[in-house]
Amino acid sequence: MLSPVPGTPTPGPEDTPSPECLDEVVCKWVWTYSDSVWFAEGSYWILVKPLRIILILLLAIAARWLVHRTIRRLVRTTTDAGVPTMLRPLRERIPSAAAAPGEFVPERRRQRAEAIGSVLRSLSTAFIFGIAVLMVLKEFSFDLAPLLASAGIAGVALGFGAQSLVKDLIAGLFMLIEDQYGVGDNVDLGEASGVVEAVGLRVTTVRDGRGVLWYIRNGEIVRVGNKSQGWALVVVDLPIGFAGTEEATAVLRTAAASVAVDPELAASIVEPPEVLGVEQVTVDGTVIRTVVKTTADGQAAVGRELRRRLAEALENSGITARIAAVRAVPAYLRDDNETGQGGAT
Repeated sequence: MLSPVPGTPTPGPEDTPSPECLDEVVCKWVWTYSDSVWFAEGSYWILVKPLRIILILLLAIAARWLVHRTIRRLVRTTTDAGVPTMLRPLRERIPSAAAAPGEFVPERRRQRAEAIGSVLRSLSTAFIFGIAVLMVLKEFSFDLAPLLASAGIAGVALGFGAQSLVKDLIAGLFMLIEDQYGVGDNVDLGEASGVVEAVGLRVTTVRDGRGVLWYIRNGEIVRVGNKSQGWALVVVDLPIGFAGTEEATAVLRTAAASVAVDPELAASIVEPPEVLGVEQVTVDGTVIRTVVKTTADGQAAVGRELRRRLAEALENSGITARIAAVRAVPAYLRDDNETGQGGAT
């Protein structure tokens, strides 16, 4: 007697994925090509979730690369003096006597742009990857509401506790953007005045004339007097006693004109020297003022040479001798009481 041929077994409910799983495209596709129930039902966590996380990280990396590339290109174009960019100083005044205006600021602008670019790259990296981390946590079914609320409370507490630090950082950032001062500038910051040696987001370092190194927090800087930007003015006041003002003015104009044509100083002079005339009248006579507009770097050299030539011109013209003669009082005109000897009794 022949045994019956076993028929093909009909698959039961436990041999097929659930209807909800089969309604999904990925589950149905995995079930079709693998015939594995557990693989099809777990395809969402095995395939979909990891792929989403990888896609989020790849998009974050691509966005970071694109933003950094844009910032680097902006920094490179900023160093070109002929291209107006958003990172150039708000009020950049170049002396009209300069042959090439870009020669005054390319290195300064490059350093400032690099500093700002570094800050922007760090902020963009933190922002992009911060969003990516939140999206990844969401993929793991984390409830972000309590996390964001806790982060907000922590941020407020940190802001109150470190408000001076935040103030310094914000002030330093605006100082760099507005180009208030840079390394090598001669500045007046109130109690500290001198040459800037280092500029940071939180602290500015200044060395004064006595060699003392000052560390000033950017948030504590209320005013800045920059003696190295644009042009400078040399003011020379010379007393001429009671000599003729017309004669003295003519002598000083000739001496000042010789400074303007000096080949060693011509590049530092923005506008020719000008003798303004009588500035004030004192008991010792009149004072005549002479001014000259120079570049910031050439102010000291032009000022020293101008004073020397004006003094020599007054001496060579004989005005200096007349000033000394007026101030000297002959001995026979002095009162006996002034000599300390007294009279006969």
